Amino acid sequence: MNLRNRRGKPTAEVHTAALNDIMFFLMLFFLLASAVANPQVVKLLLPKSSAGEQSVAKKTITVSITSDLAYHVDKAVVPYEALEQALQSQMNSGEEVTIMLYADSTVPIQNVISVMDVANRLKIKLVLATEPKKD
Repeated sequence: MNLRNRRGKPTAEVHTAALNDIMFFLMLFFLLASAVANPQVVKLLLPKSSAGEQSVAKKTITVSITSDLAYHVDKAVVPYEALEQALQSQMNSGEEVTIMLYADSTVPIQNVISVMDVANRLKIKLVLATEPKKD
């Protein structure tokens, strides 16, 4: 048996202070990146479609209809009566504008059609947002 004193032997240590700093900065970066990903979208449960693709124009105005029938234009709550005026104020002359319509799947179709009518009166392209079906 080796009963000698082991004071002369080096010890193995791992310093993790630098790794903690790196992990903190990575977590901070991903947190900020996820908050900036799509800031103009109201959380909705979208209806499903097999295409699930979205087109993007030069200028996009986001219109959302929540399940409680509240209308949002780029996150600002707008009553339906003022929707046409709010959309017209977003348009610049000579610029191609597209409305991305996000409607909750529980919203009656008449409310979606009424927003489409407003877009037709203003001669703006409208795209209905959907989620892809999960097979």
